[in-house]
Amino acid sequence: MFPRRDFLSAAAASSLATIAARQTLANQTEQAKLPTVRIGMMGLNRGAAIATEFAKLPNVEVTILCDADRGRAESFQRALYQQSEVKTKVTTDFRDILKDDSIDALVCAAPNHWHGLATILACKAGKHVYVEKPCSHNPLEGELMIAAAQKYERCVQMGTQRRSGPVVREAIQKLHDGAIGPVHLSRSYYNNVRGPIGRGKPATPPAGLDYDLWQGPAPHREFRDNILHYNWHWFWHWGGGELANNGVHSLDIARWGLQADFPVRAISLGGRYWYDDDQETPDTQTAVFEFPNEKQIMWGSTSCNKHDVNPFLVFYGEKGSMELDANGAHRIFDRNEKMVEDVKGGSDGLAEHLTNFVTAIRSNDPSLLNQPITSGHRSTLLCHLGNIALRSGRTVNCDSQSGHILNDTQQQALWQREYEPAWRDAILNV
Repeated sequence: MFPRRDFLSAAAASSLATIAARQTLANQTEQAKLPTVRIGMMGLNRGAAIATEFAKLPNVEVTILCDADRGRAESFQRALYQQSEVKTKVTTDFRDILKDDSIDALVCAAPNHWHGLATILACKAGKHVYVEKPCSHNPLEGELMIAAAQKYERCVQMGTQRRSGPVVREAIQKLHDGAIGPVHLSRSYYNNVRGPIGRGKPATPPAGLDYDLWQGPAPHREFRDNILHYNWHWFWHWGGGELANNGVHSLDIARWGLQADFPVRAISLGGRYWYDDDQETPDTQTAVFEFPNEKQIMWGSTSCNKHDVNPFLVFYGEKGSMELDANGAHRIFDRNEKMVEDVKGGSDGLAEHLTNFVTAIRSNDPSLLNQPITSGHRSTLLCHLGNIALRSGRTVNCDSQSGHILNDTQQQALWQREYEPAWRDAILNV
C-alpha cells in the first residue's frame, strides 16, 4: 500500500502524463490540418542540410532534388531516403521545378552567381523562394530580386538563419530595448584554416556534370580542375570571397543590432597573403562601414590562420557592451567591464528559419518573414561594397537612402555584371 504522500505524487505524475499525452495528440492533430508545402531543392552542397531539415517539418515535402552534378543529386536522394524515407525526383535542370505546378517553393542553394536569376524566375513562375546567403552576386541583382518578390507577391527569404535563432533574437531585443544604451559600434570576425587551391588546368568536366548549366548566367569559361565544387567561392566571376561567404552572417546581425540600413561609406584592405595560387579573393581582409547617426560596423577575416582571440561579434554602446557567439549566447558588460548578464546556449536557428519560411508561405504573407529579401539585400550589399572598396583601392561613398555608389564610375561599374547572352534578358527584365 502506498503512503498517502507517495500516492498523491504518483497520481500527480499520472495526471501530468495524461495532460502531456493529450497536448501531444492535440498538436499532432493541428499539424495534420496544416496545408502541405512542397519544396524543390536547387544545389546540394549546402542544400543537403537544408533539405534534411525541411523533411523533418510537419506537412512539408521535399519533392525534387536538383543539381547540375547528377551524381551528387542521386547520392543525396539515396541518403535522404535512408534517413527519413522521403521519396524525391532528381533533375539537373532547375527549370523542371519551375514547370511543376504542385511545387510551392524553390530553395536556391546553388553557387552565388545563380541566386539572383533563380529567384527572379521562380517568382515569375509563381513560386516562393528560400535563397541562400549572400542573396546576390552583385548589388543590381539584389534590387531586381526585391522587384520580383514585390511584383509577383512572393515570399522570398534569405538564408541568414540566425535571424530566427531564439537566443539571437533575445539578444538583439535587449539591444533594442537599451541594455547597453545607444549602440555605436559592432566588431565581428571570421577565422579559418583554408589551404591553397593550386594552379588549375583545363580539363574535361566530370561525367554527369552539366557544366554549361552550372555556369548558367555567368559568361562561360572553360572548365578547370580546381573550381568545383567549392573553390568557385574564391573567384570574382562566380563568388564573393570570405566576406560574402561567411562575413554576411555576422554583418547581418551587426546591422540588425545597430538598426542600420544603408552605409554612407565603406573601406576595405586585404589581399592574398598566404599562398601563391589561383585564388582571386583575399584570404586576409578588413572592412569598415559607416552609417548615419554615428554608427559603424567593422569586420575582419583570416582564412588561413584559425587562431581566434576575439568573440564572434561585439556591440559597443554608451552604457556598456555585449558579446555574442555564433549561436547567440551572450554576455553583457557595464562600462567598467563588470559582467552583468551571462546567457548560455542557443543555436544557429536553421530549423526555426525554415519553419518561419513555411509559415509565411501558408499565410501567403511576406510580412511574416524574419529575413525578407529587402533586409537580406541590405546585409548582402555590405559584402559587395566592401569588395568593391577592396578591388578599387578606394573608399566607396554611398547614398544613405539606397546604398548606391556616388561619384566613381569604376566602382559603379561593379554594381552589376555581364551575363551569358542566353540568360541576360531573363534576369534583367523582371
